[in-house]
This record gives sequence, structure tokens and C-alpha cells, in this order.
Amino acid sequence: MTDRRSRARWTPPLRRRSGPGWAAQTPTWQAARPALIAEALKRASARPSGNWFVVGASRDVRAGAGPCGRTVGGVEIVLWRSDTGALHAGPGACPHLGAPLRDSRVVCGTLVCHWHGLALDGAPFAGWEPFPVHDDGVLLWVRLDEVGGEKPTERPSVPARPAPGQALDAVFTAVGACEPPDVVANRLDPWHGSWLHPYSFVDLTVARTPSGDGDDAFVVDVSFRVAGRLVVPVRAEFTAPGPRTVLMRISEGEGASSVVETHATPLTAEGSGRPRTAVVEAVVAASDRRGFALARAAAPALRPLVRRTAGRLWRDDLAYAERRWTLRSNGRFPE
Repeated sequence: MTDRRSRARWTPPLRRRSGPGWAAQTPTWQAARPALIAEALKRASARPSGNWFVVGASRDVRAGAGPCGRTVGGVEIVLWRSDTGALHAGPGACPHLGAPLRDSRVVCGTLVCHWHGLALDGAPFAGWEPFPVHDDGVLLWVRLDEVGGEKPTERPSVPARPAPGQALDAVFTAVGACEPPDVVANRLDPWHGSWLHPYSFVDLTVARTPSGDGDDAFVVDVSFRVAGRLVVPVRAEFTAPGPRTVLMRISEGEGASSVVETHATPLTAEGSGRPRTAVVEAVVAASDRRGFALARAAAPALRPLVRRTAGRLWRDDLAYAERRWTLRSNGRFPE
């Protein structure tokens, strides 16, 4: 009897869409008011970050492997793990004669400079001072107080995610010639979804916009295109919990509680003539369907597919963000 009831409650994840084509959809330019997006961006920019910056995926730095180099706000950084998996980070230039530590070796958990053999175990030594670092299980964060210029916090503010043992995660990174606010503004404009990305999103409706009195979410009803006319309809909420982060959470429909975290990390120093920003996007998917356990088991094979999908979206979205920066830098678009 229980199995019969379960089968009766089962619904297929896919729907067959019969809506209008791209050119016949309702224009969204009047609803996508520049002032509304600008106010949401202004509130996001005013939220504290504690000087924490996302620098990549947790999988990017592995115990027993070599170091990893990053640049944030013009500051060169090196990251590596000890043999126990403990994460270390600090300036990327050797304090002796400035060798690029990203090209050095990790020997028994110690970073050994390949120019003259100066060894760093993650503690202060010979003028080299470590940076605070945090591994949240999906992403790596580094605290740079001189770059952030805010009151520092002990830990970054990590958005709530599905439990690690019940989720599949993948991280995509791309770089664009723009600044973090341009990336955040792109994500705080949900109206462009089915116009700019018809290969991924259809039937998009913004059901609610931020009221400014504590409710700061854009609520969107949208269908993710799977293949042809087959789609997965969901309701999603977009919020900006920090100045360089936008969170999309599926609140209703297939994969409810799944999140997409978009982090914009400046690579160049403030005031650089040609800025560069890294977009680090983490997809953390969950489902209560029994078959999702198979998807988690196949995570190594599925992650490249997730990254490929994100890459197609960000090819267009980075062009959007870069265009926005160009217009701003020429005084043709409001700050």
C-alpha cells in the first residue's frame, strides 16, 4: 500500500513547454528599472564582507600537491596544504629575493622556495606573514585587510547550503574586464534571463522585487531548458548577502534548497586602468528524489557538464558586465 501511494505521488521532473518563442515573449525593459537595480546594488555594496575574498574551489588546493597562486586586488597570494590537509596562504613573493612561490614545491607539507630553498610551514618567518584563510568545504576564502579596508571578521559569511552529504557541488571560474559591482549588477537583473539566455531559461517572470524594508529578494518563476521543449519549472530567489556575492536559491519546484553562489573577486588593484574580476560560481544542487544518490555518486563525471553549462551563461553575462564597465568608465552609465 505504501509503495502504491508513493507511486501515486510521484511526478516527473520535466514538463513539456508550449509557450511563445523568443521574439514573442513579453518585453521586460519597463519592469527592469535601472533605479531598482541600482538601489539593490547600493544596498549590497554597503554590506560588510569582513575583508574576505573567494579565491577558488576547495578542490583547487590538495594535500600532497604543489602550491596554487592567485592574485586579489593586485596582491599576489600563494596557497598550499600541509600533509594533514590544513590550508595555508600568504604573500606570493618569497621574502628573500621575491621568487614566485606559486612555482615552488611542497615537501612534507612545507613550502620550499625553488630559488634558494627558504622553507615556509605556514607560520610567520623571515618577514613572510600568513593571511587568514578559510575552507568552507566548497570554496576557499582569503582575508586581505589592506584590500578590503573594512573591519575584519574571524570567519567569512558563508551562505546556507544543502548538507554536504546530500548535495552535488561544482565550481566554475571565469575572468572579465570589469569590476565586482558590474558582476553583481548583472545578477541583480533577473529580467534579462530569457532574453540573453534563451538556450537555458524560458517563461521567466519576476514575481516580486525588493521592498527595501528587510525583504531584499528578487523572486523569479522560470523554467530551465533541458532539451527542445522539455523544461524544469522552479521558483528562485536572488539575494546579495555581501558586496561581492549574489545567491540564487531554489525555493519551490525541482531541486528546492539548491543554490548557486556567484562571487566576484577583484584581481587588479582599485583604480587600475583596465580592471579584471574573477567570477567564482559554486553550484550546490540537492534533491529529495531517490535517484539523486546516483547523481552524487557520478559527481566526478557530472561536474565538467555543470561547469560547461555555467561557462556558456557566463560567456554572455561577462560580456554584459564588461559592457557595463565600459559605459561607466566613459561616463555614459550611472555609477
